[in-house]
Amino acid sequence: MASEHDEGGSGRAAAPQDGPAAAAGAPDPKTAAAIAAAEAAGPKNGESVRVDSWIWAVRLIKTRSLGATACRGGHVRVNGERVKPAHSLRVGDEVRLRQEGRERIVVVKRLIRKRVGAPVAVQCYVDNSPPPPPREAVAPAGIRDRGAGRPTKRDRREMDRLRGLQGLSSSRRDAGTRP
Repeated sequence: MASEHDEGGSGRAAAPQDGPAAAAGAPDPKTAAAIAAAEAAGPKNGESVRVDSWIWAVRLIKTRSLGATACRGGHVRVNGERVKPAHSLRVGDEVRLRQEGRERIVVVKRLIRKRVGAPVAVQCYVDNSPPPPPREAVAPAGIRDRGAGRPTKRDRREMDRLRGLQGLSSSRRDAGTRP
């Protein structure tokens, strides 16, 4: 029985495509249709796309409001400049996005407004990001023995230090005392 993810809908294994479409590197028909729909919904000539909307549409960030927050916090740069959420993007702009301890560097290939699937989103930019660190390089986040009880303040600070959240606990403590 073929699943909906099988290419071509047949029960056989997916084989490389033959013919001129495969030689040209053309996407499969479903992806091509999605690209056409995204371009139809995209900006017309002379119109622009907001940077917060674009980084959400190409799936660099989960929600548009998180994109706007990242822009306001200085985590998004376009061509080396910190930008506001409403900054207009153009094809060829370099967008740098810092999130979760990693920097994503992408060059805009296509402007879109609506969020699209991952195969279409990847074709809207060129990813020049450095590879993410291997999972083994990331320190484990304070694994406690089962039944060890509630962590002490010292244990909690040690876990925060391992996670890289050193300044967080002191900022919480100072939040109530500052004018």
